[in-house]
Amino acid sequence: MRVTYQPEYERRIRLCAIGCGGHAQRNIFPTYQYAPVDLVAVCDLDRSRAEACARMWGPAAVYTDHREMLEREQPDAVVIVTNYDAEGRPRYPVLAMDVMRQGAHAWIEKPPAASSDEILQMMAVSRETGKFVGVGFKKMFAPANRKAKEILSRPEFGPLSSLTARYPQPLPPPEDRADSRKTVGFLDHIVHPYSVIHYLGGPIESLYVERNDRTGASITSIRFTSGAVGSLHLAHGSSGMSPLERTELVGRGANVVVENNLRVTYYRPGGPEGGYGRAGTFYADEEKAPLFWEPEFSLGQLYNKGLFLLGYAPEILYFCDCVLENRPPEVGSLDDALEILRIYEAYCRTENPKLLPREGG
Repeated sequence: MRVTYQPEYERRIRLCAIGCGGHAQRNIFPTYQYAPVDLVAVCDLDRSRAEACARMWGPAAVYTDHREMLEREQPDAVVIVTNYDAEGRPRYPVLAMDVMRQGAHAWIEKPPAASSDEILQMMAVSRETGKFVGVGFKKMFAPANRKAKEILSRPEFGPLSSLTARYPQPLPPPEDRADSRKTVGFLDHIVHPYSVIHYLGGPIESLYVERNDRTGASITSIRFTSGAVGSLHLAHGSSGMSPLERTELVGRGANVVVENNLRVTYYRPGGPEGGYGRAGTFYADEEKAPLFWEPEFSLGQLYNKGLFLLGYAPEILYFCDCVLENRPPEVGSLDDALEILRIYEAYCRTENPKLLPREGG
């Protein structure tokens, strides 16, 4: 993958931004260095914050009313990075629908909504306007997970048989799950492991959850519509000094492990020769030996920057390509968002097993 810098593009998108808070400034605005965009305007309810972003990433016009900005600037696309309302609900659905109705495509950060109904509303407006929404499921674009997906598609790997994932997130107690204000943290973070699980394992048929009442840690047993099985360990209580995540995919005689969104190990089909009780060495033929990838951190390369390792730059570049080609995203789409919000809603119910309703999509 060879990265192009913003001034080198022959075609660029007329881009506006809604939201100039800390996350946008740290992780989204810096990606424009590598994207085919002209940032023409920024909008934030806090004008001084918008002005600071305009100075740093502009030149760009400054607004505090997004509707005025859309009307005056007529952008091709709008990147939206905002927070929650007083009820603990993401503000993205209303903003994204305003953008589409004004004739632009929208990219929204995660979590995209508080309910699957809101995703369906955005889908309806997308069909009505012919504009689309990209969703910031960054882990679908993290290079380590993309590599795992590519390995999963290899014929020698075989069909996925099982998937296990780990993420240090507490599951709220049942009595809190109907209150969106008490599930803000859960909604904000559960999209991360499930965007990876959905990206690698596909649609989920059912969930069954066991929770530890002391810490909120939980184990979820998963069945995919493909017939594969899996589990998610929400490992709340683990040390803040330990790596956050681990994912393992098992096929037929092969498996791939992604650790800390950084290291990828592919255990290819094969093993030591000689059989049980006869093998004198654990070294296998080199064509069967495990493959291991990890970036170096000595050179000033783009591949070892957090913007790329975490998926921020790849997701924005992908969205821009979709805008330039006028094609809806296939990864980080509203379809993906609908699946993940249905999973969130399944957790918010108290009965087990938690079957996922699939009508209405």
